[in-house]
Amino acid sequence: MQASTTAAADSTKMEGFWSSWKCQAMELLYWRDLKQTGLLFGSVLLLLFSLTQFSVVSVVAYLALAALSATISFRVYKSVLQAVQKTDEGHPFKSYLEVEISLSHDQMQRYAENVQRYINSTLRELRRLFLVQDLVDSLKFAVLMWLLTYVGALFNGLTLLIMAVVSMFSMPVVYEKYQAQIDQYLGLVKTHVNSVVGKIQEKIPGAKRKAE
Repeated sequence: MQASTTAAADSTKMEGFWSSWKCQAMELLYWRDLKQTGLLFGSVLLLLFSLTQFSVVSVVAYLALAALSATISFRVYKSVLQAVQKTDEGHPFKSYLEVEISLSHDQMQRYAENVQRYINSTLRELRRLFLVQDLVDSLKFAVLMWLLTYVGALFNGLTLLIMAVVSMFSMPVVYEKYQAQIDQYLGLVKTHVNSVVGKIQEKIPGAKRKAE
């Protein structure tokens, strides 16, 4: 009974944590706090640009050295300051050292189940596309892969990741500001695509979906 109550409490706590995390992520992407978003955006871009010039091992090592230099210097500074002022404030990072960061067995099991669900769903979708369960969807997937061959020839993975980060921090704000116009154009594009797909379904035998 006690274990069940503890598991329920952990589940509620984690749900609240993820809900809070999502809200904070949305605030960052929509630039609600210019200072925080700018700092995060600049840091991520700096990291990605560093990876274009140095290896992953070098970047991780330099970041670790920079963090250790900052924390060790602060620890030594606080120790000297306490010795001079003859105070006993304790470890400067005591509040952070006491924060619980471990995951319970139930939390790990829940995360594993979510990952398993996503993997199974992806495998089923790939099987459906490659074995042509629906001809139109498989053709769309083939066109997408064909377009990606050109994208891959023009950009490497890091360049695409940088573009994705820039889009992630810019598109939400642009959409929020010009939502009506963007929705209008997207509706026109969707209508045109559906029209083209409908014509293809009529001309290719077996391409037309069966009525539900």
